[in-house]
Amino acid sequence: MGAHVIVWEFRAREGLDRDFVRAYAADGDWARLFGRSQGFLGTTLLRDREVPRRHLTIDRWVSREAFEEFRRLNAADYQRLDRRLATLTEEERRVGVFEEP
Repeated sequence: MGAHVIVWEFRAREGLDRDFVRAYAADGDWARLFGRSQGFLGTTLLRDREVPRRHLTIDRWVSREAFEEFRRLNAADYQRLDRRLATLTEEERRVGVFEEP
């Protein structure tokens, strides 16, 4: 079985796109937090060409278990970062959880 992949869709708040990109990029705040886990494979941030404030993040983990263990061990820090960065977005939606074949 391949990597465990979580895809999120965001719409950055007007005027905060640069801050959003800094926080959600491959070397941003989320990736640094996720990087505490050896099971984290990386994050990709995509910007919609037709709707510039619309973004997708693709978070890759070695397994679902690795992600769940990370969440369990880092729950407080995850929630704290989620609350702090919520001001950067006007919409957030989990697109889905996927596995590489």
